[in-house]
Amino acid sequence: MRQCLPRAEDLREGLTALKTGEARVSENGAAEVEDGAFDWLGNPVRCADCPYEETRAAGLCDLGKTCVMDRRARRIDRFFALNPAQAERHLAHPYFEVRTLAARYASPFRLVALIDDAEPDVRAMVALRLPLARIGALAHDPDPRVRIAIAQRLSGEALAALFNDSDYSVRLAAARRAEPALLLRLIHDSDPSVRREAARRVPAYALVGMIADPDPLVRIEIAERLPDEALALMTKDEDFRVRFVCAERLPVAALGALADDADEIVRDLARQRLSMGAE
Repeated sequence: MRQCLPRAEDLREGLTALKTGEARVSENGAAEVEDGAFDWLGNPVRCADCPYEETRAAGLCDLGKTCVMDRRARRIDRFFALNPAQAERHLAHPYFEVRTLAARYASPFRLVALIDDAEPDVRAMVALRLPLARIGALAHDPDPRVRIAIAQRLSGEALAALFNDSDYSVRLAAARRAEPALLLRLIHDSDPSVRREAARRVPAYALVGMIADPDPLVRIEIAERLPDEALALMTKDEDFRVRFVCAERLPVAALGALADDADEIVRDLARQRLSMGAE
């Protein structure tokens, strides 16, 4: 299975192997599956066929662990980490994992040719490493993974332009990096996860305008941040989790209605706080 990001395939297979007892743990504690060494075409990898004899003699590669011929992203990454000077010669490799990881270690000045690479993982790595002046076109890349990578590089109005992206994951990535004032533009976003991120960091004065949000998880975030006088407006929210936050945060003097709440958990918390306040 091809992965969305470097190393994702290894992580998934490592977790599966941990469940079945087929994994070993590498030096950094990550799980790996013992399946031998095979190249991206499924052929066994043999040191006798490797063009990096000097590298192997210097202890800078290791069959099944640190090998650019291997199909596993983790092993390819280890090879380039130890041999970054080898990255540039692999930027045109037919296997997309090799190109992606070579782009991680190669000089940024050699990456321009990969802007139009057929694989989105490669283009995403290019977006993360090229100077900002060279990646403008990638903001309109057809794959959201590339546009998410772009969001990690932009700021201000350039970042806010991604608030209009058709893919919620891109808008969410942009929201997580945007300044709080910019998040005002996302309080009515069509996706609740984006609105939830906005509710976490939008300026406090804008929260009152969000208390009628249709998603209860968004309203919980709002209840966590509203000042006391505005929080009282949420004590009749239809979701007991929102009312529970009210029971936690409101001053004791404002808990009266919640002491008779329809939900036992909310009611008990309000009464407990009222009794403690009376003492």
